[in-house]
Amino acid sequence: MKRITLTALMLFAACTALTAQPKAKRPNIVIILSDDHAYQTISAYGSKFMQTPNIDRIAKEGVLFSKAYVTNSICGPSRAVLLTGKYSHKNGFKDNETSNFNAGQALFVKQLQANGYQTAWIGKYHLGTQPQGFDFWQIFPGQGSYYNPDMLMMDGSRKRIEGYATNIVEDVTENWLDQRDTSKPFCLVIGHKSTHRTWLPDTTDMGMFDDVTFPLPENFYDDYDNRAAAKVQDMTIAKTMILGYDLKMLPADNKEPAITRMNAAQRAKFDAYYQPIYADFKARNLSGKALTEWKYQRYMKDYLSTAASLDRNIGRTLDYLDQHQLANNTIVMYLSDQGFYMGEHGWFDKRFMYEESFRTPMMMRYPGVIKPGTKLNEYVMNLDIAPTCLDAAGVTIPEYMQGKSMLPLLTGKKVKGREAMYYHYYENGEHSVSPHFGVQTKKYKLIRFYKRVDSWELYDLQKDPHDMHNLYGKKGYEKITRQLKSQLNALIAQYEDEYAKQILNSE
Repeated sequence: MKRITLTALMLFAACTALTAQPKAKRPNIVIILSDDHAYQTISAYGSKFMQTPNIDRIAKEGVLFSKAYVTNSICGPSRAVLLTGKYSHKNGFKDNETSNFNAGQALFVKQLQANGYQTAWIGKYHLGTQPQGFDFWQIFPGQGSYYNPDMLMMDGSRKRIEGYATNIVEDVTENWLDQRDTSKPFCLVIGHKSTHRTWLPDTTDMGMFDDVTFPLPENFYDDYDNRAAAKVQDMTIAKTMILGYDLKMLPADNKEPAITRMNAAQRAKFDAYYQPIYADFKARNLSGKALTEWKYQRYMKDYLSTAASLDRNIGRTLDYLDQHQLANNTIVMYLSDQGFYMGEHGWFDKRFMYEESFRTPMMMRYPGVIKPGTKLNEYVMNLDIAPTCLDAAGVTIPEYMQGKSMLPLLTGKKVKGREAMYYHYYENGEHSVSPHFGVQTKKYKLIRFYKRVDSWELYDLQKDPHDMHNLYGKKGYEKITRQLKSQLNALIAQYEDEYAKQILNSE
C-alpha cells in the first residue's frame, strides 16, 4: 500500500511539474511603416546610394523579402490593406481622392485587442477617419509636416510639437512603451512621414550627400515607346518636379508653408544650407538636359538625406527593445507603404504596376522562429501582414482576409507560395496615371489600363525586368497572352473584384 501511494505521489508530482511549465509568451509586434521608401536606396538590397545599417539589421537578424509587393501603390489604400488584410475593393479605400475609410470594419488590431493585446498607432495614419482598434493613438493630420508638426490627440485636441517629425514619432513611441501595461503583449504601428515628398531633411542631415554625383538610371531618358499610359503620365523629374516646392530653390523671404512653420533656429540652418545652393543655381541659368540632370541630383541628395533620419530612428527603436529586454520576444517588421521611383523612366512618385513602385522593401525578425540571415524569394504582399500578425499571436485568421500568413514560408513548412499576384490601382487624377489592374507571374506581367488610357501591356520579366518593352500584340506572344488573361480572370474571380470583371467582360 505504501509503495502504491508513493508511486501515485510521484506521478502526481510529475504531472504538476509539467502543467506548471510556463506557456510560450505571445510575441509583441512592432510594425515600422515608412512612406515612399524605395528599396533601391536600402543597402540590404544592395543599394550603392547610401548605407542603412539599422534597417539592414532587421534583415540580418531575420528575413529579407526579396519579392515583396503591394496591392495598390498609393499611401492611404496601402495602410487600409495592412489593417484589413483585404484588397482595396473589399476594404472600401481605393484612392486618396474620393475614398473614406470605414474604421468600424473588422481590423486585425481589433482581433488582437479581443485576445488581450494592447495596440497603438503613432505617426502618419493618413486614413481620414479617427482610428479604431487602438488603445492609444497619436497621429499626424493628413500627410503631416516635417518640421514642428501638428498631431491629433485621442482627446480630440490638436497639438503642435516642436522638432523634426521622424524624431518626434520615435519620442512618442518610446513614451508610450514606457507607460504601457507590461502584463500584456502589445502590437505597435510606427508610421513615419519619411520619405514622402517634399523630402525635407533634418537639419543635422542637410548636405550629407553633397560630395556625391549620382549616376543616371539607364532608362532615365525613357521615350515610352509603345506604352500609352507611360506617355501621358505627369510625374517626370524634367517637367513635374517643382524647383521651389520640391527642391527648395526659393528666395530667403519665401512663404512656403513647410518652411515658414520652422522656428528661428531651424530656419537659420535651413537658409544657411539652401540659400548658397539657390544662388549658385540662379547663376548657372540651366536649361534642357542640364537642368533636368541638376534637378535629379538635388532630388537624390534631399531624398537620401531625409532617409538618413528614418534609418537612425529605426535604430533607436531597436535599441529601446534591446535595453528593455523586449527584443527576444518581439516581432519587428519594416516596410514602406509602396515603392518609389528614383529617376527610373525619368520619374519620381509611384502608382504604376511597374517594378519600382509595385515592389516594396520588407524585412522581419522574429527571434527563435525566423532564422537570422534568411532570404525569401517567394512572392509576398502587404496583404499578408494582417494574417501573419494574427498567426504569430495564436489568433484564428478570419475567412474574410484575402492575404496569407507568411510564417509557414519562413519556418520550413512545405507550403506552396504564390504563383501569381493581382494588382489594382484606381486613382485617376494626380500625376495623370491611368487606372489599371494586372497579373504578375514569375516570368511575365500583364496590365490592363482603362479610363485615361485604354490599352494592354505585356512584359517578359526575365528579359525585361524594368518594364521597357511592351510585347502585347507582338507575334509569338499569343499563347502566353491567352494564358495570362486566363490567370488574370481567375484572380479577379478569387478576390471578387467585380469592377475589373465588368471591364473585361465588356471587351
